[in-house]
Amino acid sequence: MNEVTVIGLGAMGGAIAQTLLEKGYHVTVWNRTATRADSIVKKGAVLTSTAAEAIRASQISIICVSDYKTSYEVLDVEDVHAALPGRVLIQLTTGSPEQAQKQEIWANTHGAAYIDGAIAAAPTQIGGSHATIFTSGSMEAFNQEPVLGALAGHVPYYGEQVSAAASIDLAFLSYLFGSYLGFFHASRILESDGLRIDDFGSMIAGVSPMIGSILQYEGEVIQHSKYENPQSALQMSMVTVGLLMEQASEKSMNNEFPLFLQNMFHKAIEAGYGEQDIASLVKTMR
Repeated sequence: MNEVTVIGLGAMGGAIAQTLLEKGYHVTVWNRTATRADSIVKKGAVLTSTAAEAIRASQISIICVSDYKTSYEVLDVEDVHAALPGRVLIQLTTGSPEQAQKQEIWANTHGAAYIDGAIAAAPTQIGGSHATIFTSGSMEAFNQEPVLGALAGHVPYYGEQVSAAASIDLAFLSYLFGSYLGFFHASRILESDGLRIDDFGSMIAGVSPMIGSILQYEGEVIQHSKYENPQSALQMSMVTVGLLMEQASEKSMNNEFPLFLQNMFHKAIEAGYGEQDIASLVKTMR
């Protein structure tokens, strides 16, 4: 029987432990507030009294807590140090690239192989085909331990540069949060004309593959510095930004989002990028 330890039983950690149980794993758990383990223990998990006991119980330990500070508070103690040699530590706590680098050094120093993972899914999606976990770190451990495949339908591995998963995650979240702002401003445009926002959300879902293709193209433009002969020139796109500003003024709406765009576009045009691809905006960010 496959054995795995889960440390941290918040919303995400609890979903991880529950999913592993459902997929036939023997799951050992530990949480600083032991009563949070009651429901998962009733379903078959084994609760230990210390984190060190939990780590000793399995070859693989997954930790998913609130932040890296909490992770160190749990792991950076003498009895855990003694339990780590020869084991695999999979860190699924959200953190920065530098935090991943430091924890890999810490784990290796104490004899453990280290995989850093970033979850792109809600707790309710864990175990489903649409869940994604970005991973990086020890290639040997990743190739030998299929446990992450039980938690997500997509588990891309970005190599032994351990910071990669956290960087990919932050890049994804940057795109997501930017999309949120655009969508929320779009909602105000629709409200101002008495149109349905839920219908617009459905339309965006339908055209998402097309949007993905556009972003794939822009990624290639930036990667290869091919800003000339654009499909969408920055100067022409500025016309749309102007319309967003005009509409906000006409409806006395909050204009912070289009104003931000206007400032970014003006900066790029003043730098001489007006006839280049819209992706040339990235050059003003460097």
